[in-house]
Amino acid sequence: MSAEAGLILALVGASYQRSAGKAQQKSAYLNAYNIETQKKISDTEAKQRSNDRMEQYRSNLSANIASFAAMGRDIGGADRSVGAFLDRQKQIATDDVARSDFMGMAQGMKLQQQAAATRIEGRARKVAADIGAFTTVVNAINSYSQTKGSGST
Repeated sequence: MSAEAGLILALVGASYQRSAGKAQQKSAYLNAYNIETQKKISDTEAKQRSNDRMEQYRSNLSANIASFAAMGRDIGGADRSVGAFLDRQKQIATDDVARSDFMGMAQGMKLQQQAAATRIEGRARKVAADIGAFTTVVNAINSYSQTKGSGST
């Protein structure tokens, strides 16, 4: 193979290396976008769980008040055991919501970190491909120069 043909093949190879790096970066960015979409879905689901739990609490509160009233218990504050029961149910519901919100936030942070890491990996693959392409070109030019300098074809 001639030195010129070797140089041309090396340049074509370097071009393919760069293209592959760009494609890998594009793919990583698409993956990161999909992860961020998962994060938004996860955030929405966490909010829905909180809303559902509070709705359940309100429904149970109404039922409990009706039951206590039907039993003739004072729900206005004079019957401390009724008040303590209702306060405890409220505390349980707010603890459940806080725990669910925290887990949702933790999941969201995890997904955000995954998206960032995926983007960084994509950029690193592109840089590695660019360096590989540059090295290919430099080696090809060096080889071409040595071949031409020695008078061989």
